[in-house]
Amino acid sequence: MDRSYQLGSEKMIKLLFRLSTPAIVAMMVNAFYNIIDTIFIGRGVGYLGIGGLTVAFPVQMAIIALAQMIGIGAASAASRNLGAKDHEKAKQVAGNSYFSVVLMGILIFIAGTIFMVPILRMFGATDTLLPYAAEYLQVILIGSIYFPFVVNANNLIRAEGNARVAMISMILGAVLNIILDYIFIFPLNMGIRGAALATITSQFCSLLYVLYYFYGDFSMLKVKLEHLKPDWKIQIEILTVGTSSFARQVAGSLMAIALNNSLAFYGGDIALSVFGIVQRVMMFLFMPMFGIVQGMQPIAGYNYGAGNMERVKQVVKLATIGITTMAVTSTIFGQVFPGPIVRLFNDTPEVVELGITALRISIAMIPVVGIQIVGSALFQSLGKPIPALILTISRQVLFFIPLVLIIPRVTGLGLLGIWISFPLADFLSTIFTSFWMKKEMKLLDKKSKEAKV
Repeated sequence: MDRSYQLGSEKMIKLLFRLSTPAIVAMMVNAFYNIIDTIFIGRGVGYLGIGGLTVAFPVQMAIIALAQMIGIGAASAASRNLGAKDHEKAKQVAGNSYFSVVLMGILIFIAGTIFMVPILRMFGATDTLLPYAAEYLQVILIGSIYFPFVVNANNLIRAEGNARVAMISMILGAVLNIILDYIFIFPLNMGIRGAALATITSQFCSLLYVLYYFYGDFSMLKVKLEHLKPDWKIQIEILTVGTSSFARQVAGSLMAIALNNSLAFYGGDIALSVFGIVQRVMMFLFMPMFGIVQGMQPIAGYNYGAGNMERVKQVVKLATIGITTMAVTSTIFGQVFPGPIVRLFNDTPEVVELGITALRISIAMIPVVGIQIVGSALFQSLGKPIPALILTISRQVLFFIPLVLIIPRVTGLGLLGIWISFPLADFLSTIFTSFWMKKEMKLLDKKSKEAKV
């Protein structure tokens, strides 16, 4: 069955399940890799290694943010053009995204290498943690030359409705990463540098796989040399839509600056290390939810481009129900087993005691975040950059950063106030998103009724 036909006509629950399942599996494997990576560092290097990873992690996220800005923007444009049956324009979009990510990867490597120490200091590196963070980031920056292409490619693959291939790409990288992590950290005793080397090696293997997909006989987006020529109208469309995704990660980086420095001030190296553990656990809980969103986006974008608003509404409702169900299950798991979860990473008594408290408080409001996750992704899919941007940054910038700066100081709660800021930001951003979603769903209703007249 033609993938375009599937996006526009297949039964919605079956279609969403088929497109989401590979993304969920890939996301869970990727999150599992992050868990295992941190466990290996915690066991092989110690909690200071986790602290160094925590400081370097926002830089990694910034690299992914830049790649996602192009990838999600290109995927949205490609989906809408495929829905409108303009395949040539979709190929031009893909080619322009290739040009952008390659150039961007080179610039990231140069800038990151030159300004590494000031950047790590900005993200809260203490004198103790700086050597670990720098050793890790030196290697990661090498991968930044080619890894953005992989991120972009996976978004385009999902845009044409082939989520299984994107899943294989992510699983291939994650599984290989876990294997190499163990080899480099333990038998070869390469410490935190070994973890970084495992990461960039596995990313390169994912690169080879996506290149094989696009330049074999599998993709609808068969990019030729002429499609690589920069078209500034297309570039602006890609960047405009993708900016909201970039803003989420930039907001995350701004959040990391406020959070890491507050953690260092109120709790020192142990608090930073504990947050590294909590962050990995929260990623594991959130990643499957983003898998559902990744299944939703090509469906919403294609059908919006085809003028089928009823199917857009259907997929939004189903995605929200699925994410909420998953969020409730994840929260229960985290609340029931916080001790064993934290001990997986490191069994230092101070780390375990603080980690249990931090984990239980931080995940308390995850059950309500489904609307917030779906809302920002929907506006990206529909090519509406302003609401997508606002909703994307609402949790981190509008709510979390002010809360994490104010609550510990004003209430005198210190470190406890930092953990409390997480569920408060989740709750407030969900209410904020609900208003935007309600308005957009009414607009889709109106367009749907007009189409029937």
